[in-house]
Amino acid sequence: MELNIAKDKLIVALDVDTADRGLQLVDELRESVGMFKIGMQLFTAAGPDLVRRIISRGGRVFLDLKYHDIPNTVLLAAIEATRLGVSIFNLHASGGREMMRRTAQAVAETAQSEDLPKPKVIAVTLLTSIDEETLNDLGISEAPQSIVGRLALLAHQSGLDGVVASAREIQTIRRSVAKSDFLIITPGIRSARVTADDQRRTMTVAEAIQLGADYLVIGRPILSAPDPGQAARAVVGEIAAALASGSHPTDLTEPRHAQSVH
Repeated sequence: MELNIAKDKLIVALDVDTADRGLQLVDELRESVGMFKIGMQLFTAAGPDLVRRIISRGGRVFLDLKYHDIPNTVLLAAIEATRLGVSIFNLHASGGREMMRRTAQAVAETAQSEDLPKPKVIAVTLLTSIDEETLNDLGISEAPQSIVGRLALLAHQSGLDGVVASAREIQTIRRSVAKSDFLIITPGIRSARVTADDQRRTMTVAEAIQLGADYLVIGRPILSAPDPGQAARAVVGEIAAALASGSHPTDLTEPRHAQSVH
């Protein structure tokens, strides 16, 4: 049971440039992981048909296109994402309350009226590449952590299901949004079995789980491994061990089981 919960927490980023390679990885990994993330590179190369093919193979999809436009444009794209059958998709919280609220409403109405599974709608607060220097360039003097907390709360108030956030921001978000099923999807995670690469803001699997991440997005440590399937199973083992340990670095956030996403 613990391994099934752990498996559902792992999202593999299909950061590849062809549909054939993406489908090869799906076939190799779908019994070992919970979901596959399709970002802008692969979606631009292969289009929505790849999403349909992955879902037809029994895979679940996190569509990582970070919608950010006027409310009507985003909600229409969100309706199409719902019709595609993705389990999760995301948009930028900086698009504002109306954009998020109307999108969440349109997704719920479409799923109900067309008898479709309702995807989770997740907000991006600040990209992990944005630091204080970048914010200063934009004329923003507020600290990144403060912005993350405020945008996470706004996403919650607008009816969204959670956020994408660095593991270093999890505690800030839990302070800002008390709702226990508000999801946090965390990228920039590495296995304890590999050394850090060129990413600067990484955490290990165990650290992120113990801080309270609901889902971990992992790409290169799995995709570049000699045996991606074995690497994925090793990560699931680390997640299961972290869940079983029940320990956490602070008293702020207890580890929690993944929410069910269909």
